[in-house]
Amino acid sequence: MTSSSPTVLMFADTTHTAEMRNEVPHSVHDPFLYVEHGGKRYTVLRSLEVARMSELPNMTALPQEEFGLDELVASGLSGEQATLEIALRACKRLGISQAVVPPAFPVELADHLRAGGIELTVDASLFKTRRRAKSAPQLAGIKRAQTAAEAAVASVATALHDATVDSDGGLLLDGAPLTCERLKEGVALAFIRNGCGGDDVIVAHGYQTCVGHHSGSGQVMEGEPVTVDLCPRDPESGCYTDITRTFVRGEVNDELQLYYRIVKESIDAVLAAIRPGLPVRELHRISCEPIAAAGQPTRLTKKPGEVLNEGFFHSLGHGVGLEIHEAPHLDQNDDVLVPGDVIAVEPGCYRQGFGGVRLEDLVLVTETGSELLTDYPYELIPTTITRGVATA
Repeated sequence: MTSSSPTVLMFADTTHTAEMRNEVPHSVHDPFLYVEHGGKRYTVLRSLEVARMSELPNMTALPQEEFGLDELVASGLSGEQATLEIALRACKRLGISQAVVPPAFPVELADHLRAGGIELTVDASLFKTRRRAKSAPQLAGIKRAQTAAEAAVASVATALHDATVDSDGGLLLDGAPLTCERLKEGVALAFIRNGCGGDDVIVAHGYQTCVGHHSGSGQVMEGEPVTVDLCPRDPESGCYTDITRTFVRGEVNDELQLYYRIVKESIDAVLAAIRPGLPVRELHRISCEPIAAAGQPTRLTKKPGEVLNEGFFHSLGHGVGLEIHEAPHLDQNDDVLVPGDVIAVEPGCYRQGFGGVRLEDLVLVTETGSELLTDYPYELIPTTITRGVATA
């Protein structure tokens, strides 16, 4: 940020709003005003938060009382109404006449500021771009979350490996049906043991593995695919990771073998190509080549207007950070990779009513190439493997 940078206003908390958490790496549950103006940073918030906020570099923390909080409440305004007026008074004191805001800036506050003479412009690209290059603390948090993710995947693989098969082909563990629900319990425990949390857990089997983001349910059967797609969050940094592996307990049939082979070829080609300056459109094309060569549908080979629900029918992946899905989106768009991007690449191939295979790795784009952040094998046949502080 320089003195010539545009004035920035945000009003949000840091626990739910990635744009704010990117600038203020503290957990603040109540919305507050954040300002960048004239090369300096300001926060206007409750006095309770001023001490912590003052610890941040180049940050001036201003309590609401400085702008007449007590007077406004005594006049009969509600706390919410007083907050609107305090934001306007803060802008006027700082000499702000115009500012850029993120798309989710509160409409009520925008109306109040505009009525008070402050010109506001929504600039979605600015707020996306400033989050692309991950800071050192964010990258450390992503790596901690990745450790938890791999421990959780290992818990699923171990359970599948140790399972027996009943007379109907269903998997049993310790004499009871091995269900997706039981496998998710192991995932949750692995997250906790590795200091992370995560509610969006996919452990799906059979035909469910081809149904979008089906979370998975029911008993796992011998010979069918089990897709484990996990995105735990590191509480200290607020950052996520993302990983997917597909397992088969039992004999792998020819169709699954085909899907595994071409998806593995796809992810290998993608990982070899990642570098700064590469258009994401090109990366997506590279990912589709081995799958299309095997005669499977992709979003590059489909007819205009056709809706795919089989083959490689989704995008290659997405950025990961303070949100599970953030820029850059690895699809047919005009983005290019930049140093500091953390991207999840997840090619897959599926058939409705049968299922499929998806593999997903996390990659840091560096100044000269890339660094693979995922360290988990790709094998379809599950094995007992130790990952993380402790596995479930």
